[in-house]
Amino acid sequence: MLRSLVGSEMCIRDRYADETKATPFGDMALYGDEVMKGLGSQLTVEELDDRIKETIRVLSNFKREREEGRSREEYITLLRGDFMEMFEYNEFLMDVIMDMFPPQEAYEFMNAMEKPRPTTIRTNTIKCKRRDLVEVLTKRGVNVEPLEKWSKVGLQVFESNVPIAGTVEYLAGHYMLQSAVSFLPVMALAPQEDERVLDMAAAPGGKTTYIAQLMKNSGVLFANDVSEPRIKSLNANIQRLGVTNAIVTNYDGIGYGQIMSNFDRILLDAPCTGSGIISRDKSIKTSKSLADVQRASQLQRKLLLSAIDACKPGGYVVYSTCSFLVDENEAVADYAIRRRHVQCVEMGLPFGRPGYTKYRHLRLHASVAHTRRFFPHVHNMDGFYVCKFRKLKNGLLEGNDEDDEVPAKKDAKKDAKKDAKAKDAKTKDTKAAAPAKGCLLYTSDAADEEDSVDLGGRRIIKKKKKKIVAREEKMDTKTEVLVHKCG
Repeated sequence: MLRSLVGSEMCIRDRYADETKATPFGDMALYGDEVMKGLGSQLTVEELDDRIKETIRVLSNFKREREEGRSREEYITLLRGDFMEMFEYNEFLMDVIMDMFPPQEAYEFMNAMEKPRPTTIRTNTIKCKRRDLVEVLTKRGVNVEPLEKWSKVGLQVFESNVPIAGTVEYLAGHYMLQSAVSFLPVMALAPQEDERVLDMAAAPGGKTTYIAQLMKNSGVLFANDVSEPRIKSLNANIQRLGVTNAIVTNYDGIGYGQIMSNFDRILLDAPCTGSGIISRDKSIKTSKSLADVQRASQLQRKLLLSAIDACKPGGYVVYSTCSFLVDENEAVADYAIRRRHVQCVEMGLPFGRPGYTKYRHLRLHASVAHTRRFFPHVHNMDGFYVCKFRKLKNGLLEGNDEDDEVPAKKDAKKDAKKDAKAKDAKTKDTKAAAPAKGCLLYTSDAADEEDSVDLGGRRIIKKKKKKIVAREEKMDTKTEVLVHKCG
């Protein structure tokens, strides 16, 4: 009898708790319409976090847990607003994150982005062994341990009584201060001794010196960077770490194959929006927009095609970015696969998530699944992407035009050609104004400077450079797409 009374009392209590339990929309009457819109500006951080967790719980079992009369769209809108209020992302990046991950994982991803990544260093085996370096640093008051089994040269720094970049060993080039995720592109490249290798965007030299280390200072390593000021830090690190097989060049990576080619392996750690390193720079959460991503992806496409053209048949090209955006990663890899004789191959990395083959409206090449993604909430690393290509043969794929920088529509291309012909006809009438015999002149008059083409909603500006040779009275026209280096 007593047992039955206790049981009935518990049932009544549970029923009452269910009827009065807090719900994501339960405090709408208290806070007003602002909460309904998902802004959450009147809640404390703890209250906002609790509501986010409750919304995620409801969405995980929506049919059973939802409030009567509430749709999934209402819960998603509420969650999106709470995310933006709590983590302070702009609308563009928030939409991208919520498209890439389910609600629970999106929450874990953004939480991980708020935390700093572990401090890591790479042992320079050209000058010392990892075991010896650990002993010396321990005596100096630096608490270090081997990074992981996948790296034979990495060390994780837990605490240090001295500046890690100010020790005698650092100045002597025994190690390089480098994030763990930056090891991965070089490991995927797998350079061999006596090969001819190019690092197309080399500064400040962390990956370049690791390549030289794996090559054991043999062969030839070309370290290139387009930025002259950054070349100084590249040179300094090459000298400090005792690299003797490197040649430093200062060229634009676009068209590098016209200067030097026939490389066995090429690494392109491309400039990007830096969306994967928000833990280092919180301003990225609000400063990056769709326009920034489009500019970066256009530059990345041109650099990757240039790297492939500079590689010899049978060689390898590794493409990497510190971004988690599909437009800068899988979409760029897919673009290269459809325009050059290359294939995505396995890179032998022991971990990492496969690249996306489906994202929003995009349907990408199946081999893009061989690429690898790295996330802070999964691998405790910066957001990163690595892709490895094997070049099959030289040349373009059939059906693709020489102008590979932009996938233009046919009508837009025709209009651009007509405009170019009309401008060439005008310039022929101005030969009388040519300079003195033998000199060169690059003109960029206002009438000839810009030629805009609307390509599927993207406005691409082309700049004409006219090379006038007075002696031969000829004029050649070169066209280049203006894209800014991002990240």
